[in-house]
Amino acid sequence: MNDDLLNLHIDVLGAMSREPKDFTKIAFAVSDLEEPADGALEEFRGLLMAGQPEFTALWKQKLTFWDTVETATWSASQAGTEQRRADTYARLGFGEELRKALDTAVPLITAPKPVVLSRGFTPWYTREKGAARSFYWSAYERVLRGKGWSEAAIASLDQASHGVVERLSDPTRDDAYSARGLVVGYVQSGKTANFTGVIAKAVDAGYRLVIVLGGTLNLLRGQTQRRLDMELIGRENILRGISPDDIDSLIGVDYQDDEDWPAKFVSHGGRPSHRGAFDIERLTTRDDDYRGLGQGISALDIPKTDPARALHDPVNLHPSAARVMVVKKNKDVLASLVQDLKRVGSILGELPVLIIDDESDQASVNTNNPAKRTEGEESRTTINRLISHLLQLLPRAQYVGYTATPFANVFVDPDDTTDIFPRDFLISLPRPIGYMGVQDFHDLDSAIPSRERTFANSQEKAHVRGIYDGPDDRLLEAMDAFVLSGALKLYRIRHQGVSESKYRHHTMLVHDSVRMADHTALAQRLNAMWHESYGSSAAHERLAKLFEEDFKPVCDARSEGAQVPASYEALRPHISRARQLISSGNNPVIIVNGDKERDYEQVDLDFDRTRNVWKILVGGTKLSRGFTVEGLTVTYYRRKTQQADTLMQMGRWFGFRDQYRDLVRLYIGREEPYGKDKTLDLYEAFEAICQDEEVFRSQLAQYATVIDGEPQLTPERMLPLVSQHLALIKPSARNKMFNSELVEIRSPGKPIEPAAYPRSPERTARNAERWRPLLPVFNAAPVTLALPPDSSSPLTRTFQATTAVVAHADLISVLSQLEWEGDNHFTPHLNYLAQLDGSLATVDDWLVVAPQTTSSRRVEGRILGHGPASLVRRNRQLNKVAFGRISGLEHRRWAQQLIDDAGAEGPSAPGPLVVGSRTGVVLLYAAVEVTDDAGLRAAAPDGVADPSRVMLAFTVIPPAAANDSSLRLLRYQAKRSNSQDGS
Repeated sequence: MNDDLLNLHIDVLGAMSREPKDFTKIAFAVSDLEEPADGALEEFRGLLMAGQPEFTALWKQKLTFWDTVETATWSASQAGTEQRRADTYARLGFGEELRKALDTAVPLITAPKPVVLSRGFTPWYTREKGAARSFYWSAYERVLRGKGWSEAAIASLDQASHGVVERLSDPTRDDAYSARGLVVGYVQSGKTANFTGVIAKAVDAGYRLVIVLGGTLNLLRGQTQRRLDMELIGRENILRGISPDDIDSLIGVDYQDDEDWPAKFVSHGGRPSHRGAFDIERLTTRDDDYRGLGQGISALDIPKTDPARALHDPVNLHPSAARVMVVKKNKDVLASLVQDLKRVGSILGELPVLIIDDESDQASVNTNNPAKRTEGEESRTTINRLISHLLQLLPRAQYVGYTATPFANVFVDPDDTTDIFPRDFLISLPRPIGYMGVQDFHDLDSAIPSRERTFANSQEKAHVRGIYDGPDDRLLEAMDAFVLSGALKLYRIRHQGVSESKYRHHTMLVHDSVRMADHTALAQRLNAMWHESYGSSAAHERLAKLFEEDFKPVCDARSEGAQVPASYEALRPHISRARQLISSGNNPVIIVNGDKERDYEQVDLDFDRTRNVWKILVGGTKLSRGFTVEGLTVTYYRRKTQQADTLMQMGRWFGFRDQYRDLVRLYIGREEPYGKDKTLDLYEAFEAICQDEEVFRSQLAQYATVIDGEPQLTPERMLPLVSQHLALIKPSARNKMFNSELVEIRSPGKPIEPAAYPRSPERTARNAERWRPLLPVFNAAPVTLALPPDSSSPLTRTFQATTAVVAHADLISVLSQLEWEGDNHFTPHLNYLAQLDGSLATVDDWLVVAPQTTSSRRVEGRILGHGPASLVRRNRQLNKVAFGRISGLEHRRWAQQLIDDAGAEGPSAPGPLVVGSRTGVVLLYAAVEVTDDAGLRAAAPDGVADPSRVMLAFTVIPPAAANDSSLRLLRYQAKRSNSQDGS
């Protein structure tokens, strides 16, 4: 390899800073040559084609950044597109052959972008400004690369963190402004990495006090402190001038007992203040939460270069050290901080502050009932009151909350200027690359029939094992799976060369109750089971059977190149070592519960300082939020709850499982009795709630599109959209918050599927009567409709349906008379559909399609003299008035294809039904709320359906062109002050 050429490329790309420029000209300018070297680019192409890793890594970093940066001065094309890459090549002056070589070495990666809802802000944090001051961000980038992050993942984090910082107030601005924002991630998805990036960029830009609200326990707070110390603050700031060789002076300094110190802690190559940057002073340490300003108030008495100017003046701000503290959300800790800040004085008005609130929907939100508030008196919960005091004391404080369950934050009163409502921005982070979330445990969009699903094509079959009522609760099987998966990790270390650090921790989580007495009993049972069930030939027979029937076929289908033993005998030598690691200390089980800090001060709970944690963790609520269970591979979960956000936070099996995704197993409760007349299937409950969340995110993405420079949806107008999809939220929570209401939702070319059908037989019967004019659709001769092969299935799928074409006015007449359970969330959609008679856009008619179930299982019934109709089963979601998906997945895809073809240029796909650009589609179902086919037959005795039990459920897909030239999708109107219901 040509070292001189590599150094030249390093110099040239360094000189280009944030945008591409003519490579040859820059190369000539930075080299010692008197004239450009002939053949340099050709030699470079040859090295790329030969796969030289140094060149590939160098250009991957730069090209990925140029591909993904949101706003490019050199290209009008969107980020992540081939045209953006082509524009970059043009600026570089690269010819066709070199472009091809680079495209091969560095393929274009299109990753999802964050969804941003924001009101207007003053642009100040440009890419140029970020590049000019990037000391800590650049160091953090190096850390991420050292941890094996891909350039695409780093670029995604760069974009997301930049999007947060640019919406904060300019720390150097004269007038004080306190922004409020919320960043929404996924459970166990790396939110800490995002806010670490935000902190790095914010302190580089001038923020000089960072307060991280890091959990409600010292254990959680300490995890966050260590992460920031290791990846951002760094060795030199921790040592504060102490030589790492001065043993005596190091006594009492953090991390001397940490096996990762100092090698894995970022180094800045010297004190940052000696390298043209600024130091970071820690006001908390790994073991010590905030206890008052130990150095006295002078810790925040920041010296000024020019005393005549304010601290936020760039002359004073940029040379000053930043202060960082990680504090618990504890009333005594926060009260101490508030009291100290009150004593600091006027300098607080000049101090740019960043407050990061991790798990911001926990403890931070004011849950006091405003209806019980005494007039003229503030009514806040303790932590919320103290956070409010912080914001009032720090007029330049920027508050950014982080959570995976944002709905409590959204319900904060936006008119309360001292509270934490995200009035300025809400950012929904994309699902990270390599993340195992709900899609990896559920077959949400699978068109493959259940009987045809395999370990290879079904997430549920690969990873999920149901726990049903009966004598065998599968706890021993789950423990066997834990032993086997541990042995498989050891096998891969031995035979594949996987780093031991990759499998440093190996854990199992058992969670079936919130009661501490239950935890003790369960731990005793697990311990007894452990000592009784291993070490015999019977144990090996049991493990061999589980390996051959479960782990081997799953690994064969999903190991993605990782080695899999050919037989249990090949794995058997590693079983003993796995058992030794798990039973170290003669106790394979750790109980994680309690209300006192000492309950969590167990060595084996400290994933940072303990070399190998191979244990079974038993617990409840404290395992449900914030606490990161490293190396989690097997989860045994049976706890019940009625709260959607609580249920989501319990999903600790979500997260990153690099190089052992195929080993992950979820044992989860199925079809457990729940209440008097309810059933709770935990697995289906997770699926339903996660679907709601995904719909919410997709809605945010749809309405985040800016029209004429103005956002369609801003944070303060988001609540009506939330309530549409989360019926479990009580309607009274909305009434206290907003003076506007959502009155119209336009969905051109997109499905509209209301789901809050009436519970009462009388209202159901009235709705059936209102459908009477359109019921002749059930009389038609059935036709066979086909869905061609696509990414979801390589096979052509067919179904039968009866169809009819109805006039637009006739459909609207029916829909406008329907009754709904609870609030009528269909009204904004109906207001849109009613305008499709020429006032908004013209829709001539609608194709009504009534799909039929397969003939072998079909249950039919005549409805009000029409039909017979094919009856289908539908059930409401857990603790909600709304049903789950109404339309069948294949039916929805077929209808969507029909609409898409009608809106596309060129001929439609061939088939028995073709619609024009002014025809919409309605999928209509005769649905019964029962759990089995016997219930269907009972609803239609003698082939006649009881109209009080049959819901006419539907999905409407308007034509793609059904909108006006404004392209807006939402419309709001102000509520009248003299009407509580907004009418």
